[in-house]
Amino acid sequence: MAKKSVAALDPSGKTILVRVDFNVPQDDSGAITDDRRIRMALPTITSIVDRGGKVILMSHLGRPAGKGFEQEFSLAPVARRLGELLGRPVVLAADTGGPDSHAKAKALPAGGVLVLENVRFNKGEKKGDDAAYVTGLAALADAYVNDAFGTCHRTEASMHAVPVAMKAAGKPALVGFLVDKEIQYLADAVARPKRPFVAILGGKKVSDKIAVITNLLSICDHVLIGGAMAYTFSLAQGGRTGTSLVEPDKLELARELLAQAGGKLVLPVDTHCADAFSASANKQVVKAGEIPEGFEGLDIGPETARRYAAIIRSAGTVVWNGPMGVFELPPFDAGTKAVADAVAEATAQGAVTIIGGGDSAAAVEQLGYADRVSHVSTGGGASLEMLEGKAFETVAVLDEA
Repeated sequence: MAKKSVAALDPSGKTILVRVDFNVPQDDSGAITDDRRIRMALPTITSIVDRGGKVILMSHLGRPAGKGFEQEFSLAPVARRLGELLGRPVVLAADTGGPDSHAKAKALPAGGVLVLENVRFNKGEKKGDDAAYVTGLAALADAYVNDAFGTCHRTEASMHAVPVAMKAAGKPALVGFLVDKEIQYLADAVARPKRPFVAILGGKKVSDKIAVITNLLSICDHVLIGGAMAYTFSLAQGGRTGTSLVEPDKLELARELLAQAGGKLVLPVDTHCADAFSASANKQVVKAGEIPEGFEGLDIGPETARRYAAIIRSAGTVVWNGPMGVFELPPFDAGTKAVADAVAEATAQGAVTIIGGGDSAAAVEQLGYADRVSHVSTGGGASLEMLEGKAFETVAVLDEA
């Protein structure tokens, strides 16, 4: 269902409350190590301020307990980085919809940008049932914009209760450019894929992606499996997995998925393993299901990488969620790099290629492929739920186009 975009709004002289996803990684000193989520929100922000509007931004950061301010989860570093990227002053409020927010919002000039402090400092954020908190936020602005795809699968107050309250007051609730783009790519990939449609799934656990695998098997031509979840499938087929990460309680589920797949589910034929989680460990490549005792599978093997690359290069649509191995630790990044290279080649040949956020996005960024694919999602969990075929209440509540 198409939603009314912020592009259709005349923001001149108005204050716009924008929910963004500024949950960015930071090092021990608090320095931001990857500002991609901030950069991805810039089109929506600049569209409003360049047309004479005022922007109030709200986001979560990390997992504070909802018991008030915690320095390590403050959005102060985010506000500073946003100001650098925008090239204009960015004001930080000490609260979220409270007295300081309202005072600073009232003083905001045309083209001004205000960042509210972490929404999860408030106990009402997670449950969405604190009327005073919701009312305080809803009263800040003339319109609401959802540009936080990474949290679209969570019906927290700033994502759902606030736009509901603002709509009840006759205020518009719109979609931002980032969320609109994410939905277009991911929804179209599931509903109207160019074929062959290839899904690549990695990560640690089969149990984390049961619904995704099941849904994709019904619509994909091939589902390629990598990462540690491959070892649970291998064990389910009677293979030896050494000390690899497996889910012994999910073996029957793995067998059921293999039976259901009808040949669509493609598993590794070889494995790069080591006797320690270290680049200097003893390493060997073995056939899938033949990992020796004391060795742990850390990447797909070279033959698997070649087979997967051939399938990917012939695809019309590719969706990738989860790396093939421990891409952070060379040489166990080889499988993920081979897949990334094949996805980039497919893109160059006209395929629609979507990286589903999370570790997959981190991998293509780190390996230098982010600019060689169609779309890199900002939401790992949200993209997975969309690939499961789920609808988001946080998007449904927005005004229809």
